Amino acid sequence: MSTPPTSSLLTVLDLVPFGQTGGESRYFALRISRPDWENWRPGQFVMLRPLSFGLEMPWARPFGICHMTTRHMICFFQVAGRGTRRMAELKAGDQIRVWGPLGNGFAVEPETPTLLLAGGMGIVPFVGYVARHPNPWNVSMLFGHRDPLSCYPVDSINEHVTLDTLHESVPGDLDNFIYTLQERIREYAEQKGLVLACGPLPFLKTVRSLALQYGARTQLSLENRMACGVGACLGCVTRTTKAWPVAEKREGLVQVCNHGPVFWADQIEL
Repeated sequence: MSTPPTSSLLTVLDLVPFGQTGGESRYFALRISRPDWENWRPGQFVMLRPLSFGLEMPWARPFGICHMTTRHMICFFQVAGRGTRRMAELKAGDQIRVWGPLGNGFAVEPETPTLLLAGGMGIVPFVGYVARHPNPWNVSMLFGHRDPLSCYPVDSINEHVTLDTLHESVPGDLDNFIYTLQERIREYAEQKGLVLACGPLPFLKTVRSLALQYGARTQLSLENRMACGVGACLGCVTRTTKAWPVAEKREGLVQVCNHGPVFWADQIEL
């Protein structure tokens, strides 16, 4: 049973930089006090708004839940705009308004061979996924990235499951990555396995195309821009296919924030 979303005022415990690109850190693990939730599912997200945003930036920002323990919640982010630049200045003791848990999560099938596919920041929800999976020996992961491996929380993945990485540094690396994706997806389709993917839109389009080609049961976590996180602003919609389970929404638009962010690949268009 899913936990209803709640609003909480939480405290920053620490902000840990990861790696360096261009002489400065652009990747951070934000650890905050644990919200009073009964449960959560890897793949869900939260809306965060530090009190330091003031009136200057009224909108909260969406972040995938990286991991959660009995004492704290971790959100991993990359500095990409004005909001995340301000968040990179947070210090222990600062307060953040948190709304969540939001959306749905990835499927967990303990006895099914499961392949995790991540591109760049798409690695984030899989940290909690592999930590909570009942049979991690039945899970493997392929991770494609452009920045140095030290920029990402790979150690938190590697301690639980087999992790293969491919660094895209020259044009030929992308072709190699796509070929590897194809081989892995075909392999798991033949095993009647489960494929879960998260990453930028071009990456997800490739995964979806290969999944449909080989008939692999696949879920995609979309990274659409979100403003409200609760389906009110209609700014994050995606189009469904004839396979969508609700008749009146077939081949129509649904909000990613409350119908997703995780979708079965055959039920949406990209």
